[in-house]
Amino acid sequence: MKVCRIVTAGATALAASAIVGTVPPAVQASSASTATWTKQHPATSPRARQGTAMAYDAATGTAVLFGGSGDLDDTWTWNGATWTQQHPATSPPARQAAAMAYDAATGTVVLFGGFGSSSLLGDTWTWNGTTWTQQHPATSPSIRGYAAAACDVATGTVVLFGGERPDGANFRDTWTWNGTTWTKQQPAAHPSARDVAAVADAATGTVVLFGGGSPDGGVFGDTWTWG
Repeated sequence: MKVCRIVTAGATALAASAIVGTVPPAVQASSASTATWTKQHPATSPRARQGTAMAYDAATGTAVLFGGSGDLDDTWTWNGATWTQQHPATSPPARQAAAMAYDAATGTVVLFGGFGSSSLLGDTWTWNGTTWTQQHPATSPSIRGYAAAACDVATGTVVLFGGERPDGANFRDTWTWNGTTWTKQQPAAHPSARDVAAVADAATGTVVLFGGGSPDGGVFGDTWTWG
């Protein structure tokens, strides 16, 4: 069974970025009851930051967090009770506003692009629960930050949309990752160019995209589905 849960659009955690997605089965079972936020007090925790990338790793049952503002390149995992800093043999360079999502086909978490120390990035990395491995796909999206990414449970691919270009404008392209390479899709219809959109995999087997921003400071409130 292919499982996808939490994804981010790669900006500031939750509020401005979009930590969204479906929830674990145990939570789904009680979804009829009133839900609420509960502040946690873990024994250890990442330092304060924004622009972090985060995704649910269904293979290990943990949430994976990477990087963020302040030129950070650290990796942390959340097991439901506390954060644990990981010390992988290799790691992506420091960045913020990267796109991140779980790849159900390979059981790894995929990270793409973001804002590096001095420029936008366009590299692809995968996390296998122990270490990061840089991938060298035959084709790849252009360098960008604030792209939206999600696991497409119906096809077992990662879907990436939009993001901020080097010139400050936004992309409106759609790419899919199959575990080996990126493929540019040519859909008949697509959302307008944007960044910082919220994306989630849905119970309907489609990927849902909502909102986002434009270079002129405008914001979107439209809903799109992929699949």
